[in-house]
Amino acid sequence: MIKNKINYSQRQYVIGSIFILVAIILLIKLFIIQIVDDSYKHSSENNTLRYVTQYPQRGKIYDRNGKLLVYNDAVYDLMIIPSQAKNIDTASFCKLLNINNSTYNTYFQKAKKYSSITPSIFISQITKEEYGRIAEMLYHYPGFYFQTRSIRQYPMPIAAHTLGSIGEVTKPEMERDAYYKLGDYIGKSGIEKYYEKELRGKKGIKITVVDVHNREKERYMGGAFDTLPEPGSDIILGLDADLQTYGEYLMAGKTGSIVAIEPSTGQILAMVSSPTFDPNDLVGRGRGARYNELLNDPDKPLINRAISGTYPPGSTFKMINGLVSLESGVMTANTPYPCSGPNSSPIKCTHHHGSPVRLYDAIENSCNPYFWQAFQAMMNSHRFKDQKEAFQFWYDNVTSFGLGRACESDIPFTVSGNIPKREYYDKIYRGVWNALTIRSLSIGQGEILVTPLQLANVAAAIGNEGYFIEPHYVKNLGGASDSVIFGKHVINIKQRHFKDVKKGMQSVFEGEHGTARMSYIPGITVGGKTGTAENPHGLDHSIFMAFAPVDNPQIAIAVVVENAGFGSTWAAPIASLMIEKYIRGEITRPYLEKRVLTTNSAQ
Repeated sequence: MIKNKINYSQRQYVIGSIFILVAIILLIKLFIIQIVDDSYKHSSENNTLRYVTQYPQRGKIYDRNGKLLVYNDAVYDLMIIPSQAKNIDTASFCKLLNINNSTYNTYFQKAKKYSSITPSIFISQITKEEYGRIAEMLYHYPGFYFQTRSIRQYPMPIAAHTLGSIGEVTKPEMERDAYYKLGDYIGKSGIEKYYEKELRGKKGIKITVVDVHNREKERYMGGAFDTLPEPGSDIILGLDADLQTYGEYLMAGKTGSIVAIEPSTGQILAMVSSPTFDPNDLVGRGRGARYNELLNDPDKPLINRAISGTYPPGSTFKMINGLVSLESGVMTANTPYPCSGPNSSPIKCTHHHGSPVRLYDAIENSCNPYFWQAFQAMMNSHRFKDQKEAFQFWYDNVTSFGLGRACESDIPFTVSGNIPKREYYDKIYRGVWNALTIRSLSIGQGEILVTPLQLANVAAAIGNEGYFIEPHYVKNLGGASDSVIFGKHVINIKQRHFKDVKKGMQSVFEGEHGTARMSYIPGITVGGKTGTAENPHGLDHSIFMAFAPVDNPQIAIAVVVENAGFGSTWAAPIASLMIEKYIRGEITRPYLEKRVLTTNSAQ
């Protein structure tokens, strides 16, 4: 009897030890599941919790007068978690989405390759109408849900090159900035690209509980772990929407550009590149196809000719050469130079006028021999030890107008044009050259190339009598009380010389023989200069630059109409109409407007 009692006592300890051991094993396993190995956690949470990115509203864009240029509209991305999209009726699902089975498999495999447990976009930018039809049936298809997004809308189909566009982020862009994930959108060009960080805002997150039927039930922990998105900053441009619209209207059917600047601030009032396109064309799921159409269009509407087109400035450059010659001290505004009209040599004049010629008459009549002789006098001035030093003086003053370099502001992708350096001539002429060798520079030809943006800026600098503010798009960023400020550049030419040149430019409109007298605006003083740029590939380009009013410029402008002939024929009338539209708000010369709109510029 005693022996049996001892055996039962030993069994009691053994059984107790077994229970303790099992409990320890279970605790260790639970510790591993909950703390060490998170695969169970992921499996559980992905079946019960849904993490939905809350995309912020992108900042809106307005013109200088508060007119809305860009806003946001809601669209929906159909998301997929491949590990949960099992045992669904793919035939009915494809019918619901209006896609075929092959397309479904392609989309599914792409999402699965990205991640089987992390959500990714299955179909992007589904419209409100499509969303309403699909959403009510989506509970039949586990692993799929909708995520709200926004796309850009343009109530006024203007300024496509300036505003830019957004598109899906690329792999290199994601590698450069961890903010972006697959399927996000990013500014691709224009304002949208340059001010991307200000416009994009900050993402938020929403965590919801879903049931086995893929239906959202409630916010996880009452939304305690949710974060709200922060909207992007709104932007106010210096652009005048009405002036931009009118400029695009005038340039319809023509190839070229218009750039208008507010001289006192450097803000872009209008930037027209023709042909252009509707910015709404690059919105939505059809963006890629439409972009390829524009890219392959022989008229090249995607090119912003205002900032990337380069042209010889022709006679518009005479203003700069006149200023440099005045600054060098070789002449005054009253210094006369002879002109023999078309018989002049080595550079001919385009027509007969009185001789000798002084600065005001030379500008009014666009006299080639005058500016050649002024340039020659500067190059041979005793102020300099030789002509190469004189040329360097010329180069330094010319480039102080912002020529020969890209724009240093928020206007992306500007090109520098070309102002030749002395080293260039040393190389091609083996060090032996003089004023006669490079005489074409005196009338804005030869190696000189400028963009319409640069030419408008030159007009602003002359109108300001010796300085310019770096041209830029934005007036106000994020509601700040002060305008966005860019650098002021002072040109090393005395103010009195600018006053002389401005007087001559006013006579271009008001003088008896002024080359732009047919574009005169009654009641508005305008200083301008016509130009005809030689084009080795066809008809010459019509060029014009101007500012108004002369004494207190509110607008500076440059117009280029390609393959259109004389500057006075096309560019000058367009510029004068733009000036009147901006200053008066209306056009009082409908006959001139009609001619610009109804006559072929190539005739």
